[in-house]
Amino acid sequence: MSLGEHLVELRRRLMIAVVGLVVGMIVAFFITDGIISLLNEPILEVAARRGQEITGETLTALNFTTVTSGFDLRMRIAFAIGLLISAPVWLWQLWAFVMPGLTRKEIRYTWAFMGAAIPLFFAGCAVGFFIIPHVIELMATFVPGGAALLFAYDTYYDFVFKFFIVLGCAFVLPVFLVAMNLAGIMSGRAILKGWRVAVLVAAVFSALATPAADVTSMLLLMGIMIVLYIAAAALSMLFDRRRTKREEALFASGQSA
Repeated sequence: MSLGEHLVELRRRLMIAVVGLVVGMIVAFFITDGIISLLNEPILEVAARRGQEITGETLTALNFTTVTSGFDLRMRIAFAIGLLISAPVWLWQLWAFVMPGLTRKEIRYTWAFMGAAIPLFFAGCAVGFFIIPHVIELMATFVPGGAALLFAYDTYYDFVFKFFIVLGCAFVLPVFLVAMNLAGIMSGRAILKGWRVAVLVAAVFSALATPAADVTSMLLLMGIMIVLYIAAAALSMLFDRRRTKREEALFASGQSA
């Protein structure tokens, strides 16, 4: 295909992806009530744990300050959930555009990468959902007595969304290490030798992602990241061993010939 034909093909697939996203947003808009209740759950959980009432000294609920706040929040949620719902459509369009230029081996590696990265990303989001109530509870302790703690809907949503994205990406990092090993950029033994740096990075990241005084959440997140790193190193060393055996077999067959 010429460059012009590639551009036409790209435009066609982008249009299909956009239509899929719009349809996903429309569907997601009708389930935003459940999503808002889910986002509000950590706040209510903290309120119950602290023995507070919604109308007590410290207000623990989402705060909508403008006429269009409710609609704005629903549109933000609809976009995020619609992007997730329409993922099979736009991922397939992206895959179909790139796949003709890939070898059979690269296609197999790509499927394996997606199959490992997607569950790990959602696992990171799930861990974030369990950590967020501890973060909110700890931050609420710094509010002076008699003051109201108001969670503005936009800042709270951005905080939760970014928190999920950061933790999800952190959980996917070991998959990138394995991909670098398969590409021959880094050996499994080199990945394992960097365990000290990995522990330090995991500790710093966990300390930044969780409140300083919440040691339990920090250790939980740090432990999971270290385990994933060790698993990536072990899997890379296994691939290196298989690659070495295959090369030795090819060398032996060449010598015998």
